[in-house]
Amino acid sequence: MNNSDIKIMGIVNLTPDSFYAGSRFMYVEDALRQIEKHIQEGADIIDIGAQSTRPGATLLNAEQEFQRLEPVIQALKNLPVTVSVDTFYAEVAQKCLSVREVWINDISGGNIDPQMLPFIFSEQPMYVWTHSRGTPQTMTQLTDYQNVVQEVYQCAEKFIQKCHKHHFSRYIIDVGFGFAKTISQNFELLSHFEIFTRLNAPLLGGISRKSMIYKTLGITPEEALNGTTVLHTLLLLKGANILRVHDVKPVKEIIHLLSHTKPDYI
Repeated sequence: MNNSDIKIMGIVNLTPDSFYAGSRFMYVEDALRQIEKHIQEGADIIDIGAQSTRPGATLLNAEQEFQRLEPVIQALKNLPVTVSVDTFYAEVAQKCLSVREVWINDISGGNIDPQMLPFIFSEQPMYVWTHSRGTPQTMTQLTDYQNVVQEVYQCAEKFIQKCHKHHFSRYIIDVGFGFAKTISQNFELLSHFEIFTRLNAPLLGGISRKSMIYKTLGITPEEALNGTTVLHTLLLLKGANILRVHDVKPVKEIIHLLSHTKPDYI
């Protein structure tokens, strides 16, 4: 892998309640400024979410979610950058795709809305499948695994088989750090992340400022950049192709440095 193969996905949350305050942009003008900053710092993809998917978050319905998304998606209609929409609703995916081409980043892996995967297989947008269980309200009670690495791998494998059955190949795999996993299970997944390269699919890593970092260190999400940078480095060395991040510039620097020190990896 060379460093041109690694993509940075910059997070922009149109929410008042995402776990990291630095990613919340409730006003369109603020969101657009953050998008411009991400692009200037080297983001390849802008990931826009209109509701928090942190454990325990209150869910919006599809109409409410799109009301938040629409003005930003419209403002980005002609922007020559890849835009990803963080949604688990097929209706929201369809409405966003009617405005412009977008990726669909579904933290439920098609489990919350039964119409999502049929829609994806029909319309063929790029789709980020995330391993998860339940909903943001219930996921913290659904962390019982015999072997978390093996079970997440098997779920991803089943999803890929379903994609092949429907002649769909535009998928990316996210193991779902923080979604229906304990902190120790998150570190188990990270420790064995290279196993997922056997899926022969692009791998997305989403650990930026998450509780596996700040709770382990006894700090806040606002203080978790250094820990995030360390774990981002590990993810890249273990085969991640895309990092979903709050802070673009530090990741750009990681990629640049690793290109000099580990040419066989990056």
